[in-house]
Amino acid sequence: MRRTEIQGEGWFVRWTDLPGRLPARVFVHGLGGTGWATFGHIAGHPDLGGHRSIVLDLPGHGLSDRPSSWGYTLTEHAAAVAAVCADAGIRGIDLVGHSLGGDIAITVAGLDPGLVGRLVVAEANLDPLPPSPTGVRGSQRIAAQTERSFLERGYADLFEAYPSWAPILRHCDARAVYRSAVGLVTATRPTMREVFTALGLPRTFIRADAGEPLVDAESLEAAGIRVVTIADAGHVMMDDQPEAFTAALTAALAG
Repeated sequence: MRRTEIQGEGWFVRWTDLPGRLPARVFVHGLGGTGWATFGHIAGHPDLGGHRSIVLDLPGHGLSDRPSSWGYTLTEHAAAVAAVCADAGIRGIDLVGHSLGGDIAITVAGLDPGLVGRLVVAEANLDPLPPSPTGVRGSQRIAAQTERSFLERGYADLFEAYPSWAPILRHCDARAVYRSAVGLVTATRPTMREVFTALGLPRTFIRADAGEPLVDAESLEAAGIRVVTIADAGHVMMDDQPEAFTAALTAALAG
């Protein structure tokens, strides 16, 4: 596993580099996840054509470092992904992000369009959402708490509420999960939807039929974004339907 120092502060983002042909593909996982747990069975799939593939752990997640002073905003996460790409010496990448990783991927492309050649986002949150203890997205329910209450109890409560998430969530820092969730529902200005629809590159949005709600898919398609639905799948569609997800990804990155 390789590592990239962030902001010259002596802490690192860690990533796996699978060799192959260009363009390189960079995979960005979601909130409370890790790169290998989310994309390890996808990145090297033979149907994807043997491209160089980088699977990273976001700051505060997995094997990457967990600085308590960092903000874990979308912009900061995007800067970390861009730093990994610079360290790897790659541009014109195929960038793939799931959930929080999808929002980060959109932010990366918006800040440096030349870095990204094709963009695939799965189940990203495109619009700012209010923090809410009964929100449809887990990030809303996390952000409805104070940071202190989440560190003291809310983080542990997630293990009981989401037992299938718990084995991966345990590898993530509670503070990083909280601040990342706050950044995700707050989003950026312009919004994720505005940045996504304005990008002048091939874009695909992959959603699951039983996953997070997608508002106004028609406006995405009108902006030239291909919208694909994975049947019989929930939010973590690459686990529920890995072959269908791989097929959608292969089609999005063809040509």
